Amino acid sequence: MQQGKVTALARGPFAPNPDLGYNPTMRCVRAPLSAVRRRRQSARQAQLMRSSDVSEQAKPTIVFAHGLWADGSCYSKVIPRLLADGFQVISTQNHLNTVADDAAAVRTSFARAHGPVVLVGHSYGGTVITAAGTDERVGALVYICAFAPEEGATTLVDQNKYPPTPIFQHVEVVDGRIWLRPTGVPEFAGDLPEAEQQLVWSTQMAPLADLFDQPVPGAAWQHKPTSYIVGSNDRTIQPELQRFLAARMKAKVTEVASSHVPMLSQPQRVYDVIVDAAASVGR
Repeated sequence: MQQGKVTALARGPFAPNPDLGYNPTMRCVRAPLSAVRRRRQSARQAQLMRSSDVSEQAKPTIVFAHGLWADGSCYSKVIPRLLADGFQVISTQNHLNTVADDAAAVRTSFARAHGPVVLVGHSYGGTVITAAGTDERVGALVYICAFAPEEGATTLVDQNKYPPTPIFQHVEVVDGRIWLRPTGVPEFAGDLPEAEQQLVWSTQMAPLADLFDQPVPGAAWQHKPTSYIVGSNDRTIQPELQRFLAARMKAKVTEVASSHVPMLSQPQRVYDVIVDAAASVGR
């Protein structure tokens, strides 16, 4: 080979370069040590991300159903805790026209769920999850100061077993719907600050007057693991009725000294019960 060509090769890509780790005796080019470390670090990060994805996919989705004089935002203090813990969360909006329509609305949300569902219902939302929870995608139920009718019964059947609560002195019927007056909010959410009580009144959804007279198709609690949160200071649903329903369902009971809305006044306690129910799914 002519000297000029040798010189050109020596100056080309195969020239000895300490930075690249070229070893003439090995006749190969080794990647820089820093590049090797970066590749290994990227591989470890990818593995950790895959593990995290698997962990999150393994967690059930939490689906909420609200009750009377509320909407999906009534879970606004519990949802961030669940999201921070890696759960997918869906809070449904019920029109409170018929039990069948509300249950169907909740079931529709299951199509967006990652894996099995933990269904959470507050107040009349308990009636809704009793019907919607018969879906095979539901793995567990959580009732919060909620109704839980027997199959084919109406919500009113159980409510009439106990004396009326004070809140019913503060309702009015307008255009066929039952609305909560401002004077009734302390009976509904008396352990919240006044500003939050005003927000509860402002965001309420009102039911058709015959909603509690409608029969409930199905009773998911007869076949699914069930938890129940009793509000011992509830002035909307009698605490004794709540204890009766929890006992009939053979539910795992947590009792809190709260009004009708422990998810707003004691969100950590509610979060703990939901996470415990979620842990039971897939065991």
